[in-house]
Amino acid sequence: MASFDVFQIAGSAMNAQSVRLNTIASNISNADSVSSTPEATYKARHTIFAAMLKESLAGQGGGAGGVKVKEVMESNAAPIVRHDPNHPMADAQGNVYMPNVNVVEEMANMIAASRSYQNNIEVFNTTKQLMLRTINMGQ
Repeated sequence: MASFDVFQIAGSAMNAQSVRLNTIASNISNADSVSSTPEATYKARHTIFAAMLKESLAGQGGGAGGVKVKEVMESNAAPIVRHDPNHPMADAQGNVYMPNVNVVEEMANMIAASRSYQNNIEVFNTTKQLMLRTINMGQ
């Protein structure tokens, strides 16, 4: 693995965690939205990551990898049904539908994604410092 591959790997991980953080923020911001039908209700979204391996890893002895966002998928869980006949968006039975977002779970995911992002910044900065020290050794 070349020294500069570390920057690519850490950068791809930061990009993936950034998408994850934006997805989590979208879930939290829509957690209290209501709808008059189950089909129109916001569905929680989750990011799915995939490892990126260069072809050289398979048999050529090294190469950079990384991570990418494979997809952002919607949850299949049913929306939360709340009986509120006085709500302006209530259907004929007096029900409103809320997203299947668990705010506590989303906050825990946000903390994990944020820490992962911070760890990759540390990897990036440490590698940069080591490279600069190596360059300065010959002086």
